[in-house]
Amino acid sequence: MEEKRRGTKETQSYQHIKHTFEPVCDEHSEILILGSLPSVKSREQGFYYGHPRNRFWKVLAALFGCAEPVSVEEKKNMLLAHRVAIWDVIDSCDICGSSDSSIRNVIPADISRVLAAAPIKHIYANGRTAGQLYRKWVQPITGREIMDLPSTSPANAAMSLERLIEAWREIL
Repeated sequence: MEEKRRGTKETQSYQHIKHTFEPVCDEHSEILILGSLPSVKSREQGFYYGHPRNRFWKVLAALFGCAEPVSVEEKKNMLLAHRVAIWDVIDSCDICGSSDSSIRNVIPADISRVLAAAPIKHIYANGRTAGQLYRKWVQPITGREIMDLPSTSPANAAMSLERLIEAWREIL
C-alpha cells in the first residue's frame, strides 16, 4: 500500500525499505556507531554513509589521523583497525526517500547480534533520530545506553566539519 506525502517541492511516495547491509564488526570492536537507516545514495552504493556530502568518513579519518577511505574495503579496514563497529537501528521501515522525519512502521535491527559478537564498551548514535529510535525500539531489549552525537548527514549542514570532529572526539 503506497501513500503520498507532501514534500517541500514535490510529492514523494513512501517505500518499504529492508536493510540489506551486514554490520561491520569483529571480535575486537569496542565502539558501536549506529545510524538510523541507509540513505538512498548509500542503498545505491550498497554500503554505509555513501552520500558524497555525508561527512562520516571525513570525521573518522580526522579523529584517527589517517587518510579518508575511498573504497568499501578501505572503509571496513579503517573501522576494524580502530575497533569500531557500525550498523543501523532499523531493519525495515516505511520511508520517503532519505527523510528520517518520515520513518514509520519500524522493525528494529537485532543489535544483540553485534553485542554478542564483540566486546562493545560504548554505543553512539550518528544523529538524534538514531538515538531516539534506539531508545524506543532497541534499548528495552539490550538494556544498554546510547550517546547521541551530531549527525554527519548533509541534512545537518549547519554544523561545520570542524565542529563535528570536535563533538565526535567523544568516541576516542
